[in-house]
Amino acid sequence: MATPDKVDWSECPLVETTPGVQSGAPVLRGTRMPANAIVDNFDYGVSVSEIAEQFELPPDCIEAIVTYAQSHRVAHPV
Repeated sequence: MATPDKVDWSECPLVETTPGVQSGAPVLRGTRMPANAIVDNFDYGVSVSEIAEQFELPPDCIEAIVTYAQSHRVAHPV
C-alpha cells in the first residue's frame, strides 16, 4: 500500500479551511467532515457509495471530492 500523497484543496469549491474547525484541516464546506477522511477511505478500498452511507453525505459529493483529490495530489518530498 502506497503512502497517500497530500492533496492541494485550495481550489476545490467543496472544501474550506476554517481556523478552529478540525484544527484548521480542510473540511467539506459547511460541515466538520475532513476531506482527507473521505480520500483516505477511498484509497483504502471503500467504495463511493459506502463512504456516502458511512458519513451520511450525497454520493455525488463524495465522487467530486475523490475526483478532485486524484487530480490535485502533491507528492511528499523524499
